[in-house]
Amino acid sequence: MIHKYDISSFQMISVVSKELLKLLDNRIFVLHGDVGVGKTTLVKYFCMHLEVRDSVSSPTFPVINEYINIMNEKIFHFDFYRLKKTEECKQLGLDYYFQSGAYCFIEWPQIVQSILPDNHHTLKLHQDGDKRVLSVLK
Repeated sequence: MIHKYDISSFQMISVVSKELLKLLDNRIFVLHGDVGVGKTTLVKYFCMHLEVRDSVSSPTFPVINEYINIMNEKIFHFDFYRLKKTEECKQLGLDYYFQSGAYCFIEWPQIVQSILPDNHHTLKLHQDGDKRVLSVLK
């Protein structure tokens, strides 16, 4: 089942991200979308609702950012944009992160699609005219 949300405003991004965090079947969120469509902004709102104490930014160069919330829980934010081979991702020890029970937010997941656990949420962000749309595919 596909759910679509208008996330054209920061208020709507906040509402939708809070709603998506209520999904209890897993904590892995895979974000697809073109450059500038709002993937990192969405992760910032997820982290705001998870009460992350750290500054949230795109992990394009470090590949993984680790945040801590007020409950001392870890949240992981990945950006695989600049990686070229799945082996590079495997060397990061992704199994540890995916099996940790922590929230994992993954930008540019195409390179790790084959090694993602089955139980993840797939989110697609795209521009539709003057609206930004978030589709939840699973």
